[in-house]
Formats: sequence, structure tokens, C-alpha cells
Amino acid sequence: MSKRCVIISGGEFSPIEGLSPADFVIACDKGYTYAKRCGVLPDLVVSDFDSYGGQIDPGIPVKRFQSEKDDTDTMIAIRYAVEHGFEEVLLLCALGGRLDHALANLQALAFAQAHGLRASIRAEDTFVTTLQNGSLRIPRREGWSLSVFAVTDRCTGVSVSGAKYPLRDAEVTNRFPFGVSNEWVEDTAEISAAEGILLIVLSKL
Repeated sequence: MSKRCVIISGGEFSPIEGLSPADFVIACDKGYTYAKRCGVLPDLVVSDFDSYGGQIDPGIPVKRFQSEKDDTDTMIAIRYAVEHGFEEVLLLCALGGRLDHALANLQALAFAQAHGLRASIRAEDTFVTTLQNGSLRIPRREGWSLSVFAVTDRCTGVSVSGAKYPLRDAEVTNRFPFGVSNEWVEDTAEISAAEGILLIVLSKL
């Protein structure tokens, strides 16, 4: 079984690249349009058909839902990844567009991380990933910034090294943007957190 679930959401379009034949691909509603545009054949379509009303390739399984529901289509796909034992989830076309859906997708990342999956969002000018109770090494990206945010109420034992503004055993809360727009000073920055879920955001300048 594939270890990575790639979810194509219905936010702002971003080229769908770097997929592996082993990836399990879920297209969510309008995300199916994006998949077709990039020549990607999903393994599953999840949709309430409020933003996509066309035909689905008859060879692709479809999970249909009513539009009046608690979960977004992307959250349903995240739950599928959690329930089917994937180790990693990557969201594409999940930012931009409606702010409420972009925020929901960021919260969905935290849900995946809380259930033990490595979780990230990739777009042309943004990369978002999560970290919980551990450390992560991030190679330098020229022309990009590096930021950290608490998704949980607070993150303790937060340290950042290899960056212009280092942190050591700090507390970061979700009520103040303390870790915005850092810069690399070494080839690799290392971020760690003892408790809580951090959102790590790389932004193209």
C-alpha cells in the first residue's frame, strides 16, 4: 500500500507536479478539474458536487456526500487518509481562493498531524508543514522566508537554529504571531517542539 496520500483540493490552482506512481490520489470536488487539467487520474473522487458538476471518469470510485455536512470535502479526504493507515498526506491546490476554506485546510493539517500523519500543503509560492513533539530540518530556500505558528493553544520547548532569529526552549501561542518571517543563515534550519503542534510556513518573497 502507498504510504502517501495526495489530496487535490478546490482552492487556487497550482501545478500538480512531483507525484509518485505509488501515491494514492484523492480529488476533492473542483480538485477533479485540476487533476484533469494536469493529466492526473485520481484513485478516488470525494465530492458534494457544489463546485464541480461535470462527469467523472467511470473507472474512478466516487464518494458522494450532501452539501449540508459538518466536514469539508478536503476534511473527508483527510479522514480517509487517517482511517486507511497512510503515513503522510500532501494537500495540493489547497490555498488561495476562499479564506474560510484555506483556514479549514490548515486546521485539517493539524488534525492529520494529531493522528500521527506527516502533513503538508504545497503551492507555487508557499509550503506548509506540521511538527509535533520532535524536530525537523529544513534546507535553505533562496528568496523564501521561514515562519512558525502554534496551531494548538500553545507550543512549548520551541527552538529554531540556523536562522537569523534563533529561538531556544521558547513558548509560542496561537494568540500572537511571534515567529513570522525568519531567514536562513545556514544551509539548514532546524526547528523543534517539545509539546503542541507547530505550523511551519515557507513563503516565496
